[in-house]
Parts: sequence; structure tokens; C-alpha cells
Amino acid sequence: MVVFPGTNCELDVVWALGLVGVEAETVFHSESPPDTYDLYVIPGGFSYGDYLRPGAIARFSPVMRTVKEAAAVGKPVVGICNGFQILCEAGMLPGALQKNRGLTFLCKPVDLLVEDNRSPITCAIDPGTVLEGIPINHFEGNFTVNEEVLGELERERQIQLRYCGPGGELSDAFNPNGSVGSVAGCCDRRGNVAALMPHPERAAEEILGSSAGLAILESMTTYARRVRDRVLPTAVPAPGRPSEPPSQTGETAG
Repeated sequence: MVVFPGTNCELDVVWALGLVGVEAETVFHSESPPDTYDLYVIPGGFSYGDYLRPGAIARFSPVMRTVKEAAAVGKPVVGICNGFQILCEAGMLPGALQKNRGLTFLCKPVDLLVEDNRSPITCAIDPGTVLEGIPINHFEGNFTVNEEVLGELERERQIQLRYCGPGGELSDAFNPNGSVGSVAGCCDRRGNVAALMPHPERAAEEILGSSAGLAILESMTTYARRVRDRVLPTAVPAPGRPSEPPSQTGETAG
């Protein structure tokens, strides 16, 4: 669990991953963590106070070198909210997260349509599933790419989650922040780096209003276990990268 100055959701994610059997450890941004972790998570918050742009400074932290190295050998890397912004700024995911349509900070539950299940945030969920009541909490969550890149994301099955209505319907009325294509979460071409703006850790128990986020958390640990055991999900290797990552012992998240 990578912690930057201004990160404020790391303990929530550590707790929520514990509900699905993951022993997570926090790693400060200035550290060089060992390469033995099975899963790397960049949680939400306001890294470096969102100065310049959200994630623009965090991308240069020493820990990101380790995160990129882990991704290069196929290990799962997941960003949540500010983590999504950081991964985009670091060039590990396409697009950018701009200010919300209407320039309004959003803090409310949304419904998500699972578009595809080839990534760490969806691999244990059937496509077409609607995840109800997962909170968003952001000012810059407007996912932005041009039409050409959007078409490529759709062809390559990189769009993983879309904002939707309660029955799975896609329309501008259910798109809270103006994201192109109602994209709420996506992955890289290989499929092992993925991120989403909603917070699954805030929908991990019914007492929170929804437990739908557990499916995303379970996907994260399922993907990590498959990679560790060399039982890989259906992903497209990126050019120049190995098709199988090395096996790892233990199941831990950093």
C-alpha cells in the first residue's frame, strides 16, 4: 500500500483487503520496497496536496520505480481515485483525470457496470454485472481521452467499469463527472495495471451502505493469486514484455 504525503485512504484499503484475506503493508513513498509483494495498491487521497495536478508530483517519488518494475513483470498494480490520477500521470494508464463537469466536488454513491473482466479490478466478476452504491469522492475524476484513443480502449478491452443506472443503462444522466464513454475504471493493454475512481473499500460491508465493493477487492486478490501461481487471466502481453511473470511465494500487498 503506497503512501504519499497527503494520502488519506490507505488504512481503509488495508482494512478492506483484510476482509478478503489479504495481509497488506503500508510503504512510504520515499522507500524502495522489496520485490516480493504480490499486489501493489495506490490508494486515494490528495498526494502532495494535488499541487500542479493530482498525481503530477507523486509520479516522481522513488517508490514509483518499484511499482513500474512490478508492472513490467506482470504483477497487478491497482490505483483507487488519486491512485488512478497518479498512474495516468506516470504514463502507466492512458488518458487524464480532469476537473469534473460543472466544477463540482462529488461525494456520493454511484452504480458501476462491469464492462470486461480481464484486469485486477474485475477478474472475479461477470461482465454485465452492476455494482450498486460504490462511493465516489473527487473533484478531478473526469476521465479524458480523444476519440481515437477511446476507440482503441474499446477494441483492446481496456475499459473495465462504466458509470451506469441501477439497471445497467448507460446514459449521460448517470455519468456523474463527464467522463468520456462514462469510463469509471480502465486497464493498460496487458491488463495487469488497472484503476478506478470509485472507492471499493468504502463499500465493503452493508453497514457502510453497500458491500458491492467486495467484488472488486476479491478480484484484486484473485488476480494476484493467479499471477503468483502462474495461472494467468486472459490478458494481452504488451510488446517487449515477458508473457509470464516469475512465481512469488506468499500473498501480500504493498
